[in-house]
Parts: sequence; structure tokens; C-alpha cells
Amino acid sequence: MERVDFLVIGAGMAGASAAYELAAHGRVLLVERESQPGYHSTGRSAALYTQTYGHATVRALTVASWVFYTEPPAGFTDHPLLTPRGVLLVARPDQSDLLEQEFTDGRRLTPSVERLDREQTLARAPFLRPDYPLGAVWEPDACDIDVHALHHGYLRGLKARGGRVVTDAEVTALSRRDGLWVAESPAGSFAAPVVVNAAGAWADTLAELAGVRPIGLVPKRRTAITFDPIFSDPADKQGLDSWPMVIDVADSFYVKPDAGRLLASPADETPVPPCDVQPEEFDIAETVDRLETACRFTVRRLAHSWAGLRSFVADRVPVVGFDAEAEGFFWLAGQGGYGIQTAPAMGRTAAALATGGDLPADVQALGVGLMDLAPARLR
Repeated sequence: MERVDFLVIGAGMAGASAAYELAAHGRVLLVERESQPGYHSTGRSAALYTQTYGHATVRALTVASWVFYTEPPAGFTDHPLLTPRGVLLVARPDQSDLLEQEFTDGRRLTPSVERLDREQTLARAPFLRPDYPLGAVWEPDACDIDVHALHHGYLRGLKARGGRVVTDAEVTALSRRDGLWVAESPAGSFAAPVVVNAAGAWADTLAELAGVRPIGLVPKRRTAITFDPIFSDPADKQGLDSWPMVIDVADSFYVKPDAGRLLASPADETPVPPCDVQPEEFDIAETVDRLETACRFTVRRLAHSWAGLRSFVADRVPVVGFDAEAEGFFWLAGQGGYGIQTAPAMGRTAAALATGGDLPADVQALGVGLMDLAPARLR
């Protein structure tokens, strides 16, 4: 049996970032059920850094991640983690109240946010139908995230700090013995005084395996497609790669450039069991319908379609902290659709709390308290 100081279960972005930060405090083992880390939610993300998306706690964690994204540690990556994109939260005339609320909420932590009228919105997103938008909230500093570079930077950094990653290691038993959590898997047996539950959509399943009360985690399917937009005038496609991401202010669809094509989603949230989720034809059709209602292009053929899981607890805020009912059992779950953009701050926060410390000072300064994240709030 291999013994370490911290056993992290789940090598997606949450587990990888926490393991990297914990490796500065002791020996870390990161175990993954799949043959490669990041196969599920991490590998299927829309990959956007936006400070105006999510609950106030999520926005604070996103803001606290900015410095890491723009100034990563030496050797972490060979090229920038962020590429400028910009985000338009677009509202129809019947969504004016939502637009004003988003503008007010966005300005609290992100002073660069602007309120645009219809003409200004169409100037930034010329592919929208002229009569569709009332206006938009413009976030100029929103960026595309290089998810692969970020994830592999964490995994590489973990190994450089003496940590180890084990794949094909689905945990089949997890129990507390003599002050240690002992995990059994096809890849071996592992033990540590602290186990970090970063199992994504399977976090409640893992907790039940350990005899720990679940937190009410609900995995939800999110559909995405990529395609070449068809315009009546082909010249209208010029400059596609520089278009901003457009998100409906009620979160009923989004669309953004992606490697010469467009990537879109109906922003669906269909509860499903934890699984290797696949897209449904109805959701794909809904995506196309919503796009063609808002945009001047048509969608005739898809380049690719897929689905991912976004897992939420009741208040849609991540769960980070020790379980008061199970010694040494640490939750790092419920990232929803925010796990990539908040990863740097979440990793630091998880490591600070898992080693007996307090929240990082910059996270506290942005208004986040222990009970905002603690699993006890859900009990």
C-alpha cells in the first residue's frame, strides 16, 4: 500500500489544480478512473474566462484567478493561457430588466464592464439580426482559455514537485482505518490522512462509497456544436475569428468563434446520472433554432457535436472544505460550469483549507467567507 500525505481523487481541472498546490505542502497522489486525466468535463469546456458569469462567490473566485492566468509561475506554460475574446451579454427588448441587473452585478467586481445600446452591440457582433438586440453588457477583458495548457501545466507542475498521477485507477472501496483514508483500485491501494474528493459528477457516489453523507450534487448535461455559418453574402463571414462571444442574457444560448468555425450551445441543463454523456438530437435542433432566431446566418451542417457534464449543488456554488462528519474527508466538488475559469483560485483555496489554514487573503478581500464554500452549509 502506497502512503502519501494527500490523496486526491479525480484528475480533472479541480483535482489537478488542488494537487499542484498541495504538493508544496507534502506528498500528493492524484488518482483518475479514466485512462487519461480530464476526459469528462475538463476536456469538454467552452473554455472562457469571464468575470461576469455565475453567482457572486463564483465571480469573486474568477477575479482572484486573474493574476495566475496573466502571470503564471515560471515554467508553467510556454505560451499565454489567455487570448483576448470579449463577451457580449445580449438582451432582447423584453429582457431589459435582466440586462440592467447584469450590468449592475458585473460592475461590482469588474469596473471595465460597459452598457451598450443596439447600434454599439451590432457593431461588435455584426452577425446578429438587426432587430434582435435591445443592447448588451460588454466585458472587454473576457478571454479564451487554453484549457489544455492550463491542465497540463498543473499536472506537469505536480510531478515537478514530487507528486504522482495514477490513471485507470477507479476507486472501488474507500474507508477510514487507523487515522488514514484507504482507497482500493485496480491500480493499487493508497492511503493518506486526507482524501480530497474531486471526482466531478461522481463526487456524491464516491462519498457514499466512503460512508459519507452526500451533498445533493446533480450532474447536468450541456450540449455543444461546431459549424461553418452560412451567410447570404459570404463576405459577412470575414473577421469571424475576431468576433466576441455572444451570450443571451437569460442564458438560453451562446456562440463564439472556435478554430475558424463557430461553437454554440443552447445552455441546456438536463439532470442526468454521472456518465460518459452524449448529445441528444433534440438539444442539437434547439441550438440551431435559437441561433437562427438571433443571428443572420444559417446552420446547414455540423462539424462536430458533443455533450459534457456540469455538476451543481442547490445554491450553484462550489463546495470546498472538510466534512464535519468525516475526519480527513475534504470536498472539492460542484464546480458547475465555472471550474476552469476559477481553477487557480480554487486550487489555492483548497490547498489552504486542506492544510488547516484560512482562505487566501485575496479571496477573502473579494467577499468570500468560509461558509460560502463549506459543505456544512448544505446540511
